[in-house]
Amino acid sequence: MAGVNLDCLSSALTYDAASGIWRSARAAQVAYPEGDHATCFALEDESFWFRHRNRCILAAVRRFAPAGFILDVGGGNGYVSRALIDAGFPAVVLEPGPGGARNAHRTRRIPDVICATLEESAMHEGVVPAVGMFDVLEHIEDDRAVAADLHRVLKPEGYVYLTVPSFNWLWSGSDVSAMHFRRYSQASLAAVFADHFNIVYMTALFGRLVPAFFLTRTVPYALGLQRSRSDRQFEAEHRAGGTVGVSLIERLLAHEVARIERGASLRLGSTILLVAQRR
Repeated sequence: MAGVNLDCLSSALTYDAASGIWRSARAAQVAYPEGDHATCFALEDESFWFRHRNRCILAAVRRFAPAGFILDVGGGNGYVSRALIDAGFPAVVLEPGPGGARNAHRTRRIPDVICATLEESAMHEGVVPAVGMFDVLEHIEDDRAVAADLHRVLKPEGYVYLTVPSFNWLWSGSDVSAMHFRRYSQASLAAVFADHFNIVYMTALFGRLVPAFFLTRTVPYALGLQRSRSDRQFEAEHRAGGTVGVSLIERLLAHEVARIERGASLRLGSTILLVAQRR
């Protein structure tokens, strides 16, 4: 697959021929746990959560197709970008973590990877056709500034595809360990983008798992029994007891993909999926 001409996007990036990755002049500072890229990389392909989220993202992208490549901001190990590319949607990973950027380029074979934050990449105004931010916004303290920056770099009528964790009443040790600043309601998320974007679609995901998440994460945290999430717990939750457990949960959640394909929405879930269009 032909790559994207990144020279046209920014004058603040340099190409590192040894690694095959574009970089900004400054090292990135982000609110993300050290080592989480490696933890996620080891289980993404086997995780019901990552796999179902990808199916939902692809359904939304197909319904609201971009007019060019998708800049996957905070793209981590390239798991979403790989799925987008395999589905015929060119993607560029923008990831500040060196480990994630390496995994995206070397192992996930993403042709175009930038090791930087959105701010540090200094993208020119109006050059990006579409942006993806998948469980990234909650890691950024000033989310409205991010929305303004996305508006600046996007082409007119360009899309933002975005997922975030939902409902503050689901707050748990998993949010603490992941260094989240907040969870969102659909109203609070829409308000972040209201000044610069039209919300064209929004739905909740993982709705049928909310009771399990509440009982196993939120209640222990509220009772002071579990103040943070261990890597072992994280891996056990995502693998759901093995291949059979993952398959059963994916079947339980399959209706969400079908609803997105029809343009229908759900109100209850542990994640919100949003599609917004630049005004």
